[in-house]
Amino acid sequence: MTQTSSFPFRPDGPADLFLFMGQSNMAGRGVICPRFPQSAPAGLPGAGWEFRAVSDPNRLYPAKEPFGAQEDRPGGIFEPGMKTGSMVTSFINAYFRETRTPVIGISASKGGSAIREWQPGSPFLEDAFLRLQTAGRYLTDNHIPIRHRFVLWCQGETDGDLGTVPSVYEKDFLRMLEALLSEGVEHLFLVRIGYYNAAATPGSPAPDYAPILQAQDHLADTCPQVTMVSRLFAGMRDQGLMKDAFHYYQHAYNLVGEDAGQHAGRYVMEHLI
Repeated sequence: MTQTSSFPFRPDGPADLFLFMGQSNMAGRGVICPRFPQSAPAGLPGAGWEFRAVSDPNRLYPAKEPFGAQEDRPGGIFEPGMKTGSMVTSFINAYFRETRTPVIGISASKGGSAIREWQPGSPFLEDAFLRLQTAGRYLTDNHIPIRHRFVLWCQGETDGDLGTVPSVYEKDFLRMLEALLSEGVEHLFLVRIGYYNAAATPGSPAPDYAPILQAQDHLADTCPQVTMVSRLFAGMRDQGLMKDAFHYYQHAYNLVGEDAGQHAGRYVMEHLI
């Protein structure tokens, strides 16, 4: 990828480092269609970069979609060819508008993953830590100061499919969060999942995602290191913005990313500056 003259090679000051973690609706399955032809936004100049910890850990790339498409590690987070467009670039643009601080983003999401697969010692979480550590070394070596380290998390549909009990989901989530905090993450911003689209699978029993939605609300209400930044996925099914039983058109990811970026940015400006 060639960096254009309109996009700087690197931040000209401190940046905030984000791990974009979760399952497929964080990884991004966005496409366009005649009814929703909106593509992903272009990254604002200077707003954010992707650090490719797996495929090219020696430079920064201007943030663009499909974010993380090259970041597959056999034995870890591995889903080649699956990422088609996410909420990340929209999130970065909105966050930058609120904070005027650029983002360096790391892709660390795996479609179809349950919360039990994100526990300490698991291949997915250990790979996320390796990506974070690799980014830290690169940024230190290149004298790029990091102001804060955050996670943007969107995951839970698989646990809805599995019928994971809310108390178990919360316990496993908090165990994962404790491990993230021990690696230097300061705060987790949560994007709540939406609903299963039963209309896409007529005749099939529809799993109930309400217990996981309620567990995520409870985590955001009770854990000081967790802030809910978007609940917009919950309304996408009724707007026709789900492309299948689980995933969304790119327009939906754009809307959720903008909403989450605005709220995360406002939280940072109000509580961490």
